[in-house]
Amino acid sequence: MRRRSGATASRGRALSQPTSEPLKTTPLHALHKALGARMVPFAGYDMPVQYPSGILKEHEQCRTSAALFDVSHMGQAVLRGAKAEEALESLVPADIKALGVDRMRYTQFTNEAGGILDDLMVTRRADRILLVVNAARKEHDFAHLSKHLGPRGCTLRILDDRALLALQGPAAANVMARISPAAAMLDFMSGANVRIDGVPVFVSRSGYTGEDGFEISLAAAEAEAFARRLLEQPEVAPAGLGARDSLRLEAGLCLYGHDIDETTSPVEAGLAWSIAPRRREQGGFPGAARIQRELKEGVARRRVGMKPEGRVPAREGTEITDEAGKPIGKVTSGGFGASAGGPIAMGYVAPAAAKPGTRVNFTIRGEARPGAVVKMPFVPHRYAKG
Repeated sequence: MRRRSGATASRGRALSQPTSEPLKTTPLHALHKALGARMVPFAGYDMPVQYPSGILKEHEQCRTSAALFDVSHMGQAVLRGAKAEEALESLVPADIKALGVDRMRYTQFTNEAGGILDDLMVTRRADRILLVVNAARKEHDFAHLSKHLGPRGCTLRILDDRALLALQGPAAANVMARISPAAAMLDFMSGANVRIDGVPVFVSRSGYTGEDGFEISLAAAEAEAFARRLLEQPEVAPAGLGARDSLRLEAGLCLYGHDIDETTSPVEAGLAWSIAPRRREQGGFPGAARIQRELKEGVARRRVGMKPEGRVPAREGTEITDEAGKPIGKVTSGGFGASAGGPIAMGYVAPAAAKPGTRVNFTIRGEARPGAVVKMPFVPHRYAKG
């Protein structure tokens, strides 16, 4: 996004996903309309891409204070079974057995070729496992879980009667301390059941913006009143899909279907940190042979961060070449980083071109525009310590 008006239009088009199917709505749909949101089709839902303040202001709100996002379109589910942790490990490369009670972990569903079917968050409770998956993949993911884990004695309950809100930003902890001191005391990547104004909710200290924040799961019927309660706080303003996308890009975080997909391995994507030593050694998940080989021998391509020079962004699909004009990769996510101070992009390049400082060109409207590979994230992560 180059300027406020241009950013709004281009980002809205990028996020809009037209469909011939009737659009679903989240429990906050009426609130979005009341707040003047511009709605677009996304993952089968009618979702807010921005509010009247505009994407740039919403982005800045999250970086400087606190922003409230509706992420109720994502899939929430509960997995139960005497050996649910062991069973889930047959589908993901994370170490679920070692996950402490009320602790969270990021992982991926992999296929037999070592590609990523989806990425997800896993929270271990005392008697069950909570899962949050991407909206566009949730039907596939839930069918995948039922098919493979049902015969292993696990039961999956889809929580389609719940909403999910994300309160993100440096002031999020102060807001939570005011309305729920217990929630504000949570460590990063942990969760707990609390009551806020008499409403039972599950709160986790997590998010996808690079900022400190919380995700709040609660009954759909309680969602609008709860969201309004949060928006009454002086630090909080609503934010839509446009700001969510620019924030996660600045944080160097992958978006499924863009930066990762069924052809991409976790190692290529720079997600090897999410695979614990035990799983690297023992395997036992789909595609383990490829992933173990890549961990030892290297990959044919790597996800990297890049900064185009000037003010013209390199959008998804832009060809990346070396300085001699030889194609070396493609951009998978790109736009204007408001906090980074200019255009930023992520994409895949040959390993020889993956070192920070490597000069590259972006083919934009038939013209080679210069840039360089840089370290990610583009802005520092500010997750809660402890």
